[in-house]
Amino acid sequence: MKAYPVNLILALGGGVALASMIAVNSQLAVYSSPLLASWVAHGIGAVTSLAVLMLINGLVDAKQSALLPSKKPFKTPIWAYFGGILGALTVILAAVTVNSPLGLSGSIAFIMAGQVLFGVVSDAFGLFGLTKRPMTFRDCFALMLMAAGCLLTLFGRG
Repeated sequence: MKAYPVNLILALGGGVALASMIAVNSQLAVYSSPLLASWVAHGIGAVTSLAVLMLINGLVDAKQSALLPSKKPFKTPIWAYFGGILGALTVILAAVTVNSPLGLSGSIAFIMAGQVLFGVVSDAFGLFGLTKRPMTFRDCFALMLMAAGCLLTLFGRG
């Protein structure tokens, strides 16, 4: 499988956006609560997504945009609509952990490790309709390196 540079850059940008979102939402949680921070983040996110959708819909032919709804020939499974629940839990849990002794770097390290671990498992079993991708030694090695990195981030501040 070939990874195109634009996809790598977009994924890296997504990581920067996620880390920034966690830091900003955690500060809001300090002044309010993790639950309110999640509500505000998702409310503003919904309005922003709607504005981007409307902008793209007005500027780009719908057949050319990956950001517009696709016309798939099959019915969307009901569970596919519940990703927002996981997003809300992510904001709440991150707000709690960032405002703990883990701090931002420790929280991001463990969040990322959880994402990669679950990603490897999801690929291996084809969860959520993903194409099955067998777990390899490289995947296991990467997980071990991530675990070591998490431990260094957590305990290496001495």
